[in-house]
Amino acid sequence: MSPGIGPSTGTLAGADGRLRCPWAGVAADYCAYHDNEWGVPVHGEVALFERLSLEAFQSGLSWLTILRKRDAFRRAFAGFRPVTVAAFTEEDIARLLADPGIVRNRAKIEATVRNARAVTELGEDLDRLLWSYAPDPAGHRAPRSMAELATRTPESEAMAGMLRRRGFTFVGPVTCHALMQATGMVDDHLVGCFRRDAW
Repeated sequence: MSPGIGPSTGTLAGADGRLRCPWAGVAADYCAYHDNEWGVPVHGEVALFERLSLEAFQSGLSWLTILRKRDAFRRAFAGFRPVTVAAFTEEDIARLLADPGIVRNRAKIEATVRNARAVTELGEDLDRLLWSYAPDPAGHRAPRSMAELATRTPESEAMAGMLRRRGFTFVGPVTCHALMQATGMVDDHLVGCFRRDAW
């Protein structure tokens, strides 16, 4: 079956006949991410810190760029273990700025180290804290098209404000909403997408 638009939903049929959110058809990397990760509930300090960090690195760039560099990011940032990254020194920052495998943006690298320190100073579970901002699924209107997808919500604004008060940076409401979408705090797969409500 050739790719096509799903019936009045804005989904796109792939070569396998499955209806997906249209962005999944842009590249094979996107399709795999869409089918296996985006919107799947993510828990655990390391996993959530990684996602928060990568969303911050994505700011102003294509998510495809970040996806393709993800393994290099994991190596560069010690598997995104907050306690390890929090101990990074100026020498580590210089090493990261010289690493062609990642996005070499000083402000984002320093923000990741600062955010790791903020995680270690929270005094509470990062998982529980972030998920406390997840909206009630019953009140979330399922998007029927890409035009209906929000880029920020009251919940993401509240999460961003809380994180900034706790010492985090590069955590605006748009980044926080992207985090919520990516980690399953909100299901923004379009109506008709085969992954909608799958988790």
